[in-house]
Amino acid sequence: MAKTSRSVRRPPTFVVVLFVLPALALFGVVLLYPMASALGYSLFEWRGGTNLVRFNWFHNFVVLFTEQPFVEQMPRAFLHNLAIFAGTLVLQNSIGLFLAVQLHKLGPFRRVFQVLYTTPYLVSPLVVGYLWTLLLSPSFGPVNATLKAAGLDSLAVSWLGEPSTALPVLILVSVWQWIGFPVLLYGAALGAIPPELGDAASVDGAGGWRRFRHVTLPLLTPVIGTVSILTFIGAMETFTLPYAFGGATGSPAGATDVLSLLFFRVSFESGASNALGVSSALATLLFLFILGGAVLGRRLIRAQEERLS
Repeated sequence: MAKTSRSVRRPPTFVVVLFVLPALALFGVVLLYPMASALGYSLFEWRGGTNLVRFNWFHNFVVLFTEQPFVEQMPRAFLHNLAIFAGTLVLQNSIGLFLAVQLHKLGPFRRVFQVLYTTPYLVSPLVVGYLWTLLLSPSFGPVNATLKAAGLDSLAVSWLGEPSTALPVLILVSVWQWIGFPVLLYGAALGAIPPELGDAASVDGAGGWRRFRHVTLPLLTPVIGTVSILTFIGAMETFTLPYAFGGATGSPAGATDVLSLLFFRVSFESGASNALGVSSALATLLFLFILGGAVLGRRLIRAQEERLS
C-alpha cells in the first residue's frame, strides 16, 4: 500500500505578522524606545522644562570626562564593575563547572542538588543583599559570632564597613546567588555530550583528567562563552546588590560604587538642572561599552570554536 505524503502549507504572511507583532511591539516599547530616548536626551542641555532645552551636541559626554565629580567617581565605579566581572567570571565558571561535573555523576539525585544551587538566584537581589547585610553585621550577625566562638576574633571584622573587604564580599555574595545559573547550563551541556566519546578516549588510555581536558572541555566551549558574556553584561549593569550593601553612595568610602549607582545619583539625587542630559550620556556610554564587549567576546569565542572544530 503506497504511503501518501501531505505537503506542509506555509501560513500567509499576514498571519505570521499577526503573531509576531505583539512581541515586536513589546520589544519596541520596553527596549528600543527607552534606548533611543536616552540617546536623544544625551544630546540636549536640559534646564528644567521643555521650553528651556538646547541642542548641545556631545557636551554632556565631555562633562563626564572633564568635570567633577565624574572625573573622580566614574573611573572608580568603572574599575569596580570590571573587578566584579573578573571575580564572578573566574569563580562562577570554575565552581559552577566543578559542581556541574560532580552532579552529572550523581544520576537521578542530581535534581535535588540542582534545585538547592539554583534557589538563591530565584530570590530578588535586593532581598539577598539585605539578608547578607544582617548575616555579616558586626554587632549581631551570626558570621562574626561563629568566628568569635571558634576563637578567630581577629577575623570577625566589619565586612561591609571596611573598604578593603566590602567589594570582595559583594563579589562572593553575587557568586553565591548566581552560581546555580552556570550549574544548570553546564549540566545541560554535559548531558548532551555523547558518552561514546569518553569511552573511546578511555580505550585509548586517557585518564579522567585527560578525558575532561581534551574531550569534555572543548565541547563545553560554546556554553562557557555564553556564561562569560552573560556574566559580563550582568556585572556591568549591576545595581541592586551594591545598593543593598552600600546605598546610593556605594559605601563605605565608595568601595562598592558602580556605574549604575553613579547614574542613579546623577538622575535622582544630584538636583542638577541638566541631570537628565548628563545621566542619559552616562547610560549611553554604559550601553555602548556593554554592547561592544559582548560583540567582541562573541567573536573571540566563535574564533575559539572554529579552532577546536
